[in-house]
Amino acid sequence: MRRQALVIGVGQFGLAMARTLAARGADVLAVDISERKLEDAVRAGCEGAVFDATSEEALSQASPQKRDLCVCAVGDEARESAIIITALLRQMGARRIVSRATDELTERILRLVGAHEVVNPERAYGERLAARIFHARILEELPLGEDMVITELEAPPATVGRTLSTLDLPRRFDINVVAIRRALGERGTLVWPQPNEPIERGDILVVVAREGSTQAMIERMG
Repeated sequence: MRRQALVIGVGQFGLAMARTLAARGADVLAVDISERKLEDAVRAGCEGAVFDATSEEALSQASPQKRDLCVCAVGDEARESAIIITALLRQMGARRIVSRATDELTERILRLVGAHEVVNPERAYGERLAARIFHARILEELPLGEDMVITELEAPPATVGRTLSTLDLPRRFDINVVAIRRALGERGTLVWPQPNEPIERGDILVVVAREGSTQAMIERMG
């Protein structure tokens, strides 16, 4: 059975959410007060509905309690609306509510009124971009929890020609290499890391580590 998703607000963030969920096989109902904004979501395979989601009567027609996921993606210019919508979704029995916030106060309020998860895409992107800019070898970072991150980085020069078993990264830096992207083709090919296989020049290491551990390794090993 296809999963059901409700995405409220189809600005840049909401549209990206709706498109991705639809591309992954979900039935997505995209909601916005602007019919023009819904056009791109509909072209991406979503169902579109034009109404004000702060209206309890209108929102109830979308049956949020029957959806596997409800996303409140309204922008920072509509903080009060985001709070009202999140509260209504919780009141109506939505199973999982993910709400967008752009500041800490709104984030706390959204949690208080019922959001199961609050995301701040601007802050998250800024943090990942800062890490990539500051450490040229870091290509991408994705938070996994309170203090864990998954990172793609260019293999430091000191690791080239050495094996993972001799580098002993888990003990030395609290880092686990979970995959290697080898330079074959446009994006490279992911290979499983073998403890006794030498790291090659140009390899991209995909690692899971505590926050700050990858930077420490880069500073030590170039």
